[in-house]
Amino acid sequence: MQTAGPVAVMQPRADLDSMAYGQPYYAPQPVADGGGAIGALRNSFVSSPAPMPVGYAAPMAAPVRYDSSYHLDAGDRLRVVVYGQEGLTNSYAIDAGGSITMPLIGGVPARGRTPAGLAGEIAARLRNGYIREPSVAVEIEAYRPFFILGEVSAPGQYPYVPNMTVESAVAIAGGFSPRAKRDVVTVTHTEAGGAMRAVVPLGTPLSPGDTVFVGERWF
Repeated sequence: MQTAGPVAVMQPRADLDSMAYGQPYYAPQPVADGGGAIGALRNSFVSSPAPMPVGYAAPMAAPVRYDSSYHLDAGDRLRVVVYGQEGLTNSYAIDAGGSITMPLIGGVPARGRTPAGLAGEIAARLRNGYIREPSVAVEIEAYRPFFILGEVSAPGQYPYVPNMTVESAVAIAGGFSPRAKRDVVTVTHTEAGGAMRAVVPLGTPLSPGDTVFVGERWF
């Protein structure tokens, strides 16, 4: 389920909810929690808008859409375009160490960078003795997967779909089990600073790499 998306360039240049449930998506409201760091995180989950990128359709692939502030990590698959250099233009997966490996320049750290930041690093390395004025673009071909565990029909790892919510993730995993607690779930989000965990409502947007845990109800 990939759509044409934008590129991050070195220089100036459907809703699943309605499909799965047959009803429109409504924006969730922040959950009252008594304050504290978890409260702030919880409200940030429900108040963050879905990515609304702009860009152009790449001629060689159909990359997915992404937010220009999106931070790359292991599992993301990229299309790196070095204009005029067919031997360098290719698809690259970010490995478990957080890097991509390209001809001439070898390993390039990608974890934690934005697509534009990675394009800048690649261009800087190519400029250092290889290409006089390289023009580099980075597209996201596929996001790293998300994980859903607990009381769903088919827990496991699934491809991330842009703009998806917790409710969409549950639908992709086959829906709730009969014992599932259906009003809130636990989402774990990992960034360079570490993992953050919060109990959130079903309308909460998900990010690539998130882990959703659906608990069991006790009555």
